[in-house]
Amino acid sequence: MGVSAMSDASSGDIVDDATLRIVWAARGMPVLSSIREALTASGALNGLRIGMGLVLEPKTANLALALQHAGAQVSLHCRGRLTTDGVARALEAAGLQVYAERAATHDRDIELARGFFQTRPDILLDDGAELIRMAHREYPDLVEDMLGAAEQTTSGVRALRAMHAQGALKLPVIAVGDSRIKYLFENVYGTGQSCVMALLDITNLQIAGRVVMVVGYGWVGQGVARHAAALGARVVVSEIDAVRALQALHDGHRVQSLSDAAPDAEIVFAATGVAGAVTRAHIEGMQDGVILCTAGGGAFELPMDYLNALGTATAVRPSVTEYSTPAGKTVLVIGQGDCLNCSDAEGNPIEVMDLTLSLQALVAERIAAEGRNRPPGVYPVGPQIESAVTEGRLRHEGATLETLTEELLAAMNSW
Repeated sequence: MGVSAMSDASSGDIVDDATLRIVWAARGMPVLSSIREALTASGALNGLRIGMGLVLEPKTANLALALQHAGAQVSLHCRGRLTTDGVARALEAAGLQVYAERAATHDRDIELARGFFQTRPDILLDDGAELIRMAHREYPDLVEDMLGAAEQTTSGVRALRAMHAQGALKLPVIAVGDSRIKYLFENVYGTGQSCVMALLDITNLQIAGRVVMVVGYGWVGQGVARHAAALGARVVVSEIDAVRALQALHDGHRVQSLSDAAPDAEIVFAATGVAGAVTRAHIEGMQDGVILCTAGGGAFELPMDYLNALGTATAVRPSVTEYSTPAGKTVLVIGQGDCLNCSDAEGNPIEVMDLTLSLQALVAERIAAEGRNRPPGVYPVGPQIESAVTEGRLRHEGATLETLTEELLAAMNSW
């Protein structure tokens, strides 16, 4: 499929290592495991073609294998730097169709995506809405035949809502990114932890005492700020929303515009999911040696076109590129501007991804059952699916809930 050829010996070692990592992740994903067995028993996905456009790593591999176990024909596409080659090969060895290469260029990524669409998925499980948008642009006949799609990210859901408002969305999409189970856990605890830890692993630097600028105080920004502050960073938050800014202030962080805070910032996390959040003008106001990375949507949040056009890119450490500006300053960019926890580290913690990927599995079941009868639009996950995931995790942890008695219900409904 999409993975480049290697020697038999090295290929076998890579697959063996990836298989161990997939099995290790499965140990921390009890909710997905129970859903896999339920879907297999029900036959709800049997024979359906499910295409996945999620970050290709051990945890998403477990979702792919769960869907295959439940009878679906699973194909996968992932952009180059978000692909773990060993995991891709391990999934191929398990009989899945994989269209992804770690070393793929932009043009090669598009070629692989077009190969992926030749599998003609009935259901798309997307991350960033990249495949959903590409399907609408290049494969309108396929979109017309599809049952529906799911979108995992806030930035992707935003784009799909814009499509729907303009009459361009032609299939029903379930907004996994809007679920409380996704943003309250994966975004805050998962992405917050994994992005800060990824920065430390990639650079081997200390974060304590440094001025860390968090651009955007949505769920991801809150998580990054919380974990950076816990390790001793002096966190500054920039926001366009006054309520979010006030929340950051009450959480103990300094609040300034990026322009005002730029001279002091030593590390900048873009966490908005919006293109152009950090600009050339911002960079020109930053100190020599500032570190830039994204924890939100991707490289589009940073002025990568400007930096690359300088012609001064130098690899100074694996996953760290240094640029020299006309003013003589150096700028360090992590992971070529891609979301650093996925492009250059292990991704989000296993336990939180158990929740998000369990949502994806149950959403796939819902699309299979209801997709034909739903008009185009962006739909919520719904309380039934959210309850199934949360209660499954609580049961596994041995937690119990308080009983809602008639007396409490009456008190809650009284005036």
